[in-house]
Amino acid sequence: MKPLAAEWVSKAEGDFAIVDRDSRARKNPCCDGICFHAQQCAEKYLKARLCQAGLHFPKVHDLSVLLEQVLVCEPLGEAYRADLSYLSDFAVHFRYPGEKAARQSLGA
Repeated sequence: MKPLAAEWVSKAEGDFAIVDRDSRARKNPCCDGICFHAQQCAEKYLKARLCQAGLHFPKVHDLSVLLEQVLVCEPLGEAYRADLSYLSDFAVHFRYPGEKAARQSLGA
């Protein structure tokens, strides 16, 4: 694996570890954080795949935009379009006052 792609994967796995740990919390789980880190995990994995393929990508958080680029080298990624679209909102949606995630946001 290319070194930069490996760095993206490492960062994605860190986000996944946070999602995994916090989603198992019985008391007061940080649903906002879980949603944010789930989006970040997917974003970083997509960017890792683009790096590995030698494809450049814009600085965006929109997973659908990244998916369009990934489809060049991973056409079966189309199956994840709806899920990635759902996750995209979590990049900023719950990061600011006025919106709060709940367990329902997590699909739990």
